[in-house]
Amino acid sequence: MSSNVFSGSFGSIFKHRRTNSPKYPEENATLELLKSSILVAFSGALRIHLAFLLLHIQSSILTCVAGGLIIYTVYTLDRALGSEEDTVNRTELNGSNKKIGLAVSILAFIIGTCILAVEEMLLLAFIPFITGYLYSKGIKIGRFALKLKGGLGIKNLVVGLTWGIFIAGLAGSGCGNLVPVVLVFIFFGVKLFINSAIYDFKDIKGDTLAGIRTLPVSLGARKTRNLLLSMHLFSHMVIGIALIHGALAFEPFIVLYSFVCGLICIQKFTNSENAEFSSRKLERTVLVDGESTSILGLRMVAVSLIA
Repeated sequence: MSSNVFSGSFGSIFKHRRTNSPKYPEENATLELLKSSILVAFSGALRIHLAFLLLHIQSSILTCVAGGLIIYTVYTLDRALGSEEDTVNRTELNGSNKKIGLAVSILAFIIGTCILAVEEMLLLAFIPFITGYLYSKGIKIGRFALKLKGGLGIKNLVVGLTWGIFIAGLAGSGCGNLVPVVLVFIFFGVKLFINSAIYDFKDIKGDTLAGIRTLPVSLGARKTRNLLLSMHLFSHMVIGIALIHGALAFEPFIVLYSFVCGLICIQKFTNSENAEFSSRKLERTVLVDGESTSILGLRMVAVSLIA
């Protein structure tokens, strides 16, 4: 018997024993909870690096890492706290150990805030954290109650404003001119607004049951698609003009790739299909969450070829 066959047999026995364990579903769901935000955190860290490039400022690896940890904290915390729509939209997280998710989120937040505190940007760490809590759970003091979730497009607006300010703030903290920082905020704020709306199309069922008035739920697919397309064209027109006039670093490859990729995503993933195949999920993940990785990878190749 070959070693490959033995390894495969042993792996099958081990897997069988694990799946028969009463704790296996909980462990599996907890693992899904912990890893569900890794890609969006990594993508966010790379977006901060892209913001440094557009501002023509030397990128700080520690700032990007800290930003990624804060992003991981906010999204993992949101999923650990749980919400009505997630029982439908994220069934793989049902039964997960929320305490472990909360503990890991707090640890990531502490490390991220410590790094930003050393770099004198501590306030920026709390903006997405507080906003994320107000969105997920809200606060109630006597008769006063504030919760950001539920209004028409509020979810997308919160995502765009919060992460646009966060990314532009981290990258532009040492920038003496406010204009390029505002332009970077517009670029990433609009992009993340659009990306969150694209993901809303796959969550229509859960959002409808929870009474959350996302854009696809309230406006329908066609009107939402037209809105996102208009925002996409406007933001890239503004950034294109800024590049031409020297208000931002001359990075045409970043803007051009973002423009083309955004058009593809808006046209391809803004429908309300009930059934979704794994290949489509992978394609959306690569094009939407993996956009910053693709941009930087192709930019490195382009720069090396030009050099």
